[in-house]
Amino acid sequence: MNAPLQPADLKPALTLLIAAPRGFCAGVDRAIEIVERALEKYGAPVYVRHEIVHNRYVVEALKAKGAIFVEELDEVPDDMPVVFSAHGVPKAVPAEAERRKLLYVDATCPLVSKVHRQAERLIEKQRHILFIGHSGHPEVIGTMGQVADGEMTLVESLEDVATLPFGAQDELSYLTQTTLSVDDTAEIIAALKARFPHIQGPKAEDICYATSNRQAAVKRIAPASDLVLVIGSPNSSNSLRLVEVAERLGANSRLIQRADEIEPEWLDGVGTLGLTAGASAPEILVREVVERISQWRDVHEQTIKAAEEKMVFKLPRQLTDPD
Repeated sequence: MNAPLQPADLKPALTLLIAAPRGFCAGVDRAIEIVERALEKYGAPVYVRHEIVHNRYVVEALKAKGAIFVEELDEVPDDMPVVFSAHGVPKAVPAEAERRKLLYVDATCPLVSKVHRQAERLIEKQRHILFIGHSGHPEVIGTMGQVADGEMTLVESLEDVATLPFGAQDELSYLTQTTLSVDDTAEIIAALKARFPHIQGPKAEDICYATSNRQAAVKRIAPASDLVLVIGSPNSSNSLRLVEVAERLGANSRLIQRADEIEPEWLDGVGTLGLTAGASAPEILVREVVERISQWRDVHEQTIKAAEEKMVFKLPRQLTDPD
């Protein structure tokens, strides 16, 4: 018979607040399935231009199945299929693929594609577009690449609003990247409207439902948490925004990619831990984190729900129609 546990043998209790929704969104689910279906239909290898989604675990898993990730189209051999990432691509990319007669599948998230169509319509109406987003992000590159140079101006901050070279009567509209901070973006839009009273915005906000919902969930857990862990990649915009949301509410927050990054001393003085995952992080990584923390603490899980998500996006016909 085992001896009864002594106090020194007991793990300290830890309340774990797990945000919901978290992890994969419908656009990410769709993009991953597109690569998997393409591998089934065309056979390996299938090339993917840019990371299909911003998550190393996902990318490595697809590599193991036969996907080859490249940065530019000129790295794709003439006779190989290629998938465009969920973040979207400039118009020049599919145009070049068609010129080379490449078989390509576009995995752009439908909510990003919606912004692309809005941009085209605004240019048809001869309106200049102020695009709120982060310079260098693939989604921004793809969206700005839908229109000719000079027809869209990037706005990254409130400071940028003050220096825009336009007048109050100019024909202006604004659009936004889909993975921004809801609160930051609202401030920038308010500043744009104050400076340009006639500016026009989209009928519905461009920040996607998944980004908004994950930020709302973090707002529910952060005030009660001594530390908030966000599972996501350093180049994932929506994951970085979750860290910022938690910090603004007074919680310490860390971005991690995998559970093995967590050090036991991070939990010193932590009675309540918040946990969430960016839209490109699979649920298996969440469970990895729970298992690692359970090595040191007696974990009591609570799921804190901010919204229900039932969004599903259709796959491209070329992958679902019989040959």
